Amino acid sequence: MSASPKRSGLTLNRRDLLRYTGLLGAAAGLSSALAACGGPSSTNSGNTKGSLTAVIGYGNNQTWDPLQTASAFSMAAILHCYESLVEGDPITREPYPGLAKALPADLKGTTLAFELRDGAQWHDGQPVTADDVVFTYQRALDPKENVLIRSFFSLWLDSVRKTGERSVEFRLKFPFPYALQRIQTCKIVPKHVFDGKWDLAKNGTVVGSGPYRVTEQAPLSHTSFARFDAYDGPRPAAYRTMLWKSIVDAAPRVAEISGAGPDAQIVENIPPANADQLRADGRTVEFAEGGNNLFLLFNTRHAPFGDKLVRQALHHAIDRQKLVQIGLKGAGTPGTSFINPKLDSGAAATGSFAYDPGKARDLLRQAGVTNLSIELWTTNTSLVTSCVTVIKEGWDAIGVATTLQQQDTKALFSKLDGGADFPVIATTNNPMQFGNDPDLLTRYYYDSSSILATTYARWQGPEADALYALQDQAAREQDETKRAALTRQVLEMIADQAVIFPVAFTQLGTAWDPRKISGVRAQGYPGINVNTAKPA
Repeated sequence: MSASPKRSGLTLNRRDLLRYTGLLGAAAGLSSALAACGGPSSTNSGNTKGSLTAVIGYGNNQTWDPLQTASAFSMAAILHCYESLVEGDPITREPYPGLAKALPADLKGTTLAFELRDGAQWHDGQPVTADDVVFTYQRALDPKENVLIRSFFSLWLDSVRKTGERSVEFRLKFPFPYALQRIQTCKIVPKHVFDGKWDLAKNGTVVGSGPYRVTEQAPLSHTSFARFDAYDGPRPAAYRTMLWKSIVDAAPRVAEISGAGPDAQIVENIPPANADQLRADGRTVEFAEGGNNLFLLFNTRHAPFGDKLVRQALHHAIDRQKLVQIGLKGAGTPGTSFINPKLDSGAAATGSFAYDPGKARDLLRQAGVTNLSIELWTTNTSLVTSCVTVIKEGWDAIGVATTLQQQDTKALFSKLDGGADFPVIATTNNPMQFGNDPDLLTRYYYDSSSILATTYARWQGPEADALYALQDQAAREQDETKRAALTRQVLEMIADQAVIFPVAFTQLGTAWDPRKISGVRAQGYPGINVNTAKPA
């Protein structure tokens, strides 16, 4: 029995996953409406008085459409240029008013009312209106547009209507416990700029209402910002100008924050191997737990991986502690639960897949599998490459002959989109750049419309339908204790099936010069957030 096509939840289509390559590596260049050739080495030569230089370890050449992008660079920049009705702390996602004057008083009904902040205006000087909010959400909910963030709303949000020139009302399909967290993912855009002209946003035009405005786009080089003087929101810009460099390779990225007089004041995506030297240089280096994970994805139509006993056996054969120590240099957490067990997600770890070669062999015997050979498809990023050797070692040790098929991220997913028949994939992803509620973190991978579960893993049938129904039940549950219990059931079911399951969660490192900048934190998803930063 196949999954019902009528369900609407967190949806990933073919186009969506290619957008995720911002998390996985650099992609091919895009033209930009604001493109400039080359770029300055720095705007401030190490002086943060009035300006900031940052380095992002991902390309700035993917879409800048706030409703579509999953680019790590674009998403981080958008947090400084656009606003949602509800904003959230970059670490905890605790909500606070953004474009809205205040948070709704009643969160248990099927309507949510918002009034816009007085004086809010776009970077071109036009006022932000209720029409802009309605325009944004109409596109966000439109199944024909099928924008990326529709995935986060279609299950629970019916419509958004204008109730006044500066007020709107959300109509919910049912009271949704994570509504304020999900609203944070929808950045309001100006109708007068983008109506019928979404290619402008895709190619780099940024017109928001946030504390910074984009002044230059140089794809695969840098993006420049300036303070938006008319901003009257809760977190005004601390810097007159900012230069964000795009440097994908680790060595030159680390060099920007190294030495006695570093060119940059803050750099993200710091490899653990460089942490001690940077600290010796006087830099602050912090690593944050998050959702970034190395996971295995099995092709359930490729024998014998349709048998969950085989999938479970291969997980039990992996020494996760060794993988963290060798592959991640200690900067990670073994994947004993589908959600990082060190996160305050409201869902306890399941304790599944302890390293047990004997149990792995026994499960293979129960499945009737002997002389198994596996070609493990992987991406060629340094993180994956350093970890999959431990996976291969564990599988070889239980008599499963393993070869590694490493390839460029974009090439791998192009093959998958073309219907390639693969056995097993090991790669990385991070849903936490969108949010941290457990419903989002599980639906990101498992949903009846998910490209990961249904198209790549080819997982359909009664077991899949049962999981999706349980997810929906948990999302509708208003009692927090009962919802937590249902969420644990979801996690146990995911672990039992082991179609897509993490091997380890990787910590993400950020380094900054404490002599130049304060008020920043490492975060468990790609990018930086300097909306609370201060020149030291």
